[in-house]
Amino acid sequence: FKYFNYDEFDSPDEKGSGEKNMSDEFILLLDKARELASIPFKINSGFRSKKHNESLRARGFKAVKNSAHLKGLAADIRTRSSSDRFKIVDALLRVGVTRIGIGKTFVHCDTDNTKTQELIWDYY
Repeated sequence: FKYFNYDEFDSPDEKGSGEKNMSDEFILLLDKARELASIPFKINSGFRSKKHNESLRARGFKAVKNSAHLKGLAADIRTRSSSDRFKIVDALLRVGVTRIGIGKTFVHCDTDNTKTQELIWDYY
């Protein structure tokens, strides 16, 4: 990958889980999107272990039981401004990502084809 290392996608409770569980095809899409956006992509959340995902749910985060993060097909990218949010979403759409969630400080993206496609939702 040009812009990413597997460890950026590790579940916080499982060192090495990014390399073991993330889809290379998904990371390559993020690499292409990062190139198009011309801004850094800081990964807040990549792969999630079941334990970590349940911990987030217990703390009130909108982490669903069948999250694409559990399959290594999702990432949350930190955003610091509306301009960055636009650049990230635009680039993701241009590389073919069709599942995008918008939060106040992040953009979620995933390529889980078992879920409804062509959606953009918010976490507000």
